[in-house]
Amino acid sequence: MQTKSKYIIVFLVLTFITTLTSYGALNAQDDRFVVVLDAGHGGHDPGKNVKSGLKEKHIALKIVLQIGKELEKNPNFKVIYTRKKDVFVTLRNRAKIANKADADLFVSVHCNAHHTQASGTETYVLGAKNSDRNMSVAKAENEVIFLEDNYEENYAGYDPSSPESNIAIGIEQEVYVEQSIILARKIEDKFSKQLKRKSRGIKQASLWVMHNTYMPSVLIETGFITNKREGTYLNSKKGQTKMATAIKEAIIDYKNVLDQNVGSSILGQDIESTSIETAEPKIVEGVIFKVQIAASSKQLAPKSYNFKGLSDISRVKVRDIYKYFSGNTSDYNKAKRLQKEAKSNGYKDAFIVAYKDGNKIDVSEALKSASN
Repeated sequence: MQTKSKYIIVFLVLTFITTLTSYGALNAQDDRFVVVLDAGHGGHDPGKNVKSGLKEKHIALKIVLQIGKELEKNPNFKVIYTRKKDVFVTLRNRAKIANKADADLFVSVHCNAHHTQASGTETYVLGAKNSDRNMSVAKAENEVIFLEDNYEENYAGYDPSSPESNIAIGIEQEVYVEQSIILARKIEDKFSKQLKRKSRGIKQASLWVMHNTYMPSVLIETGFITNKREGTYLNSKKGQTKMATAIKEAIIDYKNVLDQNVGSSILGQDIESTSIETAEPKIVEGVIFKVQIAASSKQLAPKSYNFKGLSDISRVKVRDIYKYFSGNTSDYNKAKRLQKEAKSNGYKDAFIVAYKDGNKIDVSEALKSASN
């Protein structure tokens, strides 16, 4: 009887340990960084194609599968695909897949085309600041909705040719633009510095594939398949592997930025001045300037000791991201001094932001009403 009791106790202990192990493994999976990889076009939508037989949908899929294969080797990542074979997926469903997965990133891979021998990579984030070239890209990518059944119902009268429609779809994702730009910059840097590819830079455009994705999102144009040399490179296994590796490494670097609580600059908002120290006060009534020093998934106490001794720290939560600021002043020149101080303390990408009546506004807009 005593022996039987011992067996029962051992069984219960082993069951308890197994349960804890399973629970721990489940939690570990839940903690993984979720990346949704989207191969552009597919099925009866070939995307861009050329007379030589190159099709965007095939190249994009091969690059995406290679990115996923590499990321899946890292236990900290979970990869979800919008498609893994040559099938048509609506733009609306691509976003739905990402949102359902509660993804941390949405990365859409495409190839470019032009009637000239244009070349180079571009990485797009969602936004309303469309140049003529960006508008043409947005129009070309968005017109795929006409290949979908019931597109009038699904897209509520959206017209890819309408600037007003394209501006409107950028608004909902605006909260994630800053984080998207961090990733976009890392991707383009990998292309240009590591692979020595020509980079055409980061662009903003109103792209439906990123509309309603509630996480940082980018659309990568890996190059022009209409360019003879670039098309050959993108269609080669070597080229696809190199592009995929660069994108994979950029994604990992982006995650490290969040984990390490490092800030990032936003599209030319850095303002340097050799006369910052001696500048007279430049007061802007009704406007508060702050210096954003970091954006992270980690919640830290807004205390000086957490931010290398910088003073007047504040914190704002936007969705799942915490933004950290130094300073609180109506003096724009003081804000520039604070920015310089932040950079000298290691926050090299610190930038100035402006608030009016509690709402964030462009710094350039704030300065229009400046009075000395």
